[in-house]
Amino acid sequence: MPELIYKDFITLGLGDALQVVLLGFIGGTLSGFIGSGGAFFMTPGMMNLGVPGVIAVGSNITHKFGKAMMGARKHGEMGNVDRKLGVFLVLTSFAGIRLAVWINSSLFAMGDSHGQAKGAAANLYISLVFVCILSLVALSMLRDILQSSDDSAGPSLRIAEALSKLRLFPLIHFPVSDVRVSLWVLMAVGLATGYLAGTIGVGGFIGVPAMIYVFGVPTAVATGTELFLAMFMGAFGALNYVFAGFVDLRLTMLLYAGSLFGIYVGAYGTKVVKEVVIRLVTSLVILICVLSRGVAVPIYLRQLGFIQLDPAWDVPLNQASKFLLMAAGVAGVGVILFNVIVAFRRQRQVRQSLAAAVTAPSATP
Repeated sequence: MPELIYKDFITLGLGDALQVVLLGFIGGTLSGFIGSGGAFFMTPGMMNLGVPGVIAVGSNITHKFGKAMMGARKHGEMGNVDRKLGVFLVLTSFAGIRLAVWINSSLFAMGDSHGQAKGAAANLYISLVFVCILSLVALSMLRDILQSSDDSAGPSLRIAEALSKLRLFPLIHFPVSDVRVSLWVLMAVGLATGYLAGTIGVGGFIGVPAMIYVFGVPTAVATGTELFLAMFMGAFGALNYVFAGFVDLRLTMLLYAGSLFGIYVGAYGTKVVKEVVIRLVTSLVILICVLSRGVAVPIYLRQLGFIQLDPAWDVPLNQASKFLLMAAGVAGVGVILFNVIVAFRRQRQVRQSLAAAVTAPSATP
């Protein structure tokens, strides 16, 4: 049987546990709002607390299953889930997850065989994939927003329109999203989404943009469908990481404690925030999180002997990485909560006005 709790590597004090719960709440709120799964925030957050990257990914993808189920249900009630599209994407995502787990597991074991810090190679690999992929996604989204002259304009559909002209048969129609997509494109996106979900716990930042920009799916439907897809990827990824011995159930339960509430807040936020604001918040939060992970890279390079750096720099670099990450999360959640509170107050004022109109005495002639 696999060892589910890594007591040899992780020591959790009360302060650390509360920070993991906070990571869960912020990640859950962002997940419900932008459909990313929130791992782009929670995985590096756990790494900043000293959790080896592969265990952070394994514990988070295990947590992803239950959280995604709750989020998909909420979005499903609002009609934002294209189940047919999700089923087609999940077919190849499993192959991507298996590849990712094998690479992460191999790199984690490399430290012992080469006399290096255990997990440093996996930490560096996860961080570099995180920085490269997510910076590209964030900059592409930000560029698209800045080039749009209309605040209410939706995302660019140039890629989706170009692919539709190629007519790569067989083409499959998805009524909920009202799009037709090539099976080959679906398979490629599913494979990439699964690989990234298994590598860094972040599949949504490939899945959601791909559905929006490549398939032409509306943003709200892409968000809900990604959470639906994440249920299956989370379950499959959890099984793979559990049997490899890289899941800490304490971390998973602490993440649940914060995220299951946060995801409802974020999902409600999609109803009251403009689409362009959702994309702007997404891109800016990702960029700051990417910067946060980039700051930590020199620590792993030193541990692997690639650069000469005083070990005393590890603490300030990790603290700077943690500060940037929390600043990004708090700012993103702040925008969501502000809009949710404003919308709630407006609804309450409308209800009070209607109630006053009904109970007011009729004017006598």
